[in-house]
Amino acid sequence: MPARFKMSKRGVGQLLRSEMVLREMVRRAEVIKGVAEGIAPTDSGQYQSSFFVRPVPRGGRRRDRAVAIVGNRAPYGAHVEYGTERVRAHHVLLRAAQAGGR
Repeated sequence: MPARFKMSKRGVGQLLRSEMVLREMVRRAEVIKGVAEGIAPTDSGQYQSSFFVRPVPRGGRRRDRAVAIVGNRAPYGAHVEYGTERVRAHHVLLRAAQAGGR
């Protein structure tokens, strides 16, 4: 006789908000941060040292799951990531997330 499984939406929600899932999201974010620091341009060093990880117990579009955010606090961080009309985009966080989020 095949095994049967009945999913509990409440149980899945509790799992997605659990401390265990939050710890795993932070672990993956720290890996991404490390990759970003390694590939970041190092003109002054401020950009490279301004990466951060922020755990968010209730994040996502619907605020129903644990997430961790990787960002950069340098005042010109968006210009490095997306570029300007005079400077090409480096896409540091994009490339780091593609390479290191496992």
